[in-house]
Amino acid sequence: MPVRSVTEYLDQNKVDYHACNHAPAVTSLEVSQSSHIPAANLAKTVICNADGELVMAVLPAHQHVDCRVLQDLLQAETLRLAEESEFADRFPLCELGGMPPLGELYRMPVYMDESLLGADWIAFNAGTHTEVIKMDTGVFKRLVKPTLCNFAVTH
Repeated sequence: MPVRSVTEYLDQNKVDYHACNHAPAVTSLEVSQSSHIPAANLAKTVICNADGELVMAVLPAHQHVDCRVLQDLLQAETLRLAEESEFADRFPLCELGGMPPLGELYRMPVYMDESLLGADWIAFNAGTHTEVIKMDTGVFKRLVKPTLCNFAVTH
């Protein structure tokens, strides 16, 4: 079952979603394979530290954050991938690495790569390494109100 705070948040906001179980997987590409969800539809959450503030970068599972580009977009002096110790307390019921991209729930601004808008639906970790939430991309965008930008790269 997805983390209760996630389902409560979605239910309180009257969001139509579907929770799906999959074999245990940690990395976003493993989740994509295990859940049979195309990597382009699976939104991964990367926590970054921008001038000492935590932000969520949300991008397709098969891509990486270009920190220099995101730093410029945020007009930050510094930007780096955050250490788990910096954000673990923000996700008290979530398994590390299984954080959902629900910024309001975790008191973080969300920056979403526009490439995720190309699909009718997206999926994301539900707080665990064994479940994902699927929903309409437009519904996700209206719920999360992310800042849309282009910072994802494929290596």
